[in-house]
Amino acid sequence: MGLDMTALLEVTGLTAGFGSTPVLFEVSLDVQPGELMALIGANGAGKSTLLGALSGLVQIFDGDIRFDGRRLVGLRPERIVASGLAHVPQGRRLFGTMSVERNLLLGGYRRHDSGVRQDLQRILRYFPALADKMARDAGTLSGGEQQMVAIGRGLMARPKLLMIDEPSLGLAPKIVDRVMEIVKEINQDGTAVLLVEQDVTLALEIADRGYVLEDGRVAMSGRAQDLRRDPAVRKAYLGV
Repeated sequence: MGLDMTALLEVTGLTAGFGSTPVLFEVSLDVQPGELMALIGANGAGKSTLLGALSGLVQIFDGDIRFDGRRLVGLRPERIVASGLAHVPQGRRLFGTMSVERNLLLGGYRRHDSGVRQDLQRILRYFPALADKMARDAGTLSGGEQQMVAIGRGLMARPKLLMIDEPSLGLAPKIVDRVMEIVKEINQDGTAVLLVEQDVTLALEIADRGYVLEDGRVAMSGRAQDLRRDPAVRKAYLGV
């Protein structure tokens, strides 16, 4: 795949992993400005490892990552966040004994502009259920509310691309539907999203395009609606 000059994120031939052991092999993908991209695959396929590599948390052995025209390989995680790429990790990873408000503010810790408080109000427009819980310890919230805080914390960095890892994990179906509606709304408001999601049906319903990872390699890619109809995807991930 050649360099796409219009891409917000361009990953080319990425091999990455832990210690001396690669988990990803020659992965190439792109995310366009304002796009909602789904990354799907079985457990252990390398999806979370890919997000970790993009965030500067996983060792890169070969390949290139360019974001908004800038090379990210070798940059420290905080520099990557400052460039406009935010990561909402699997399992939420909130500071349980800190207040909801403090957790959210930590997402914008590198910012020194006057819009931080304004952005807090924007987060509460997405997640009105948090409005009366700002002073509560994050660890006392329900799983769905904690997921809302985690996504809100990512948004506080004002990212151009928000990477969200398994937002539906451990949540009741009704809560999952609401979280996905908000992810779609965030995207429609202009933030590109790279969504890793175990519920393949949900992910492909809201995404523009998708990539399928198998054993650390890109096995398939295309428009989300085409992937939903693909017999191999339907058999492997949709149970039909």
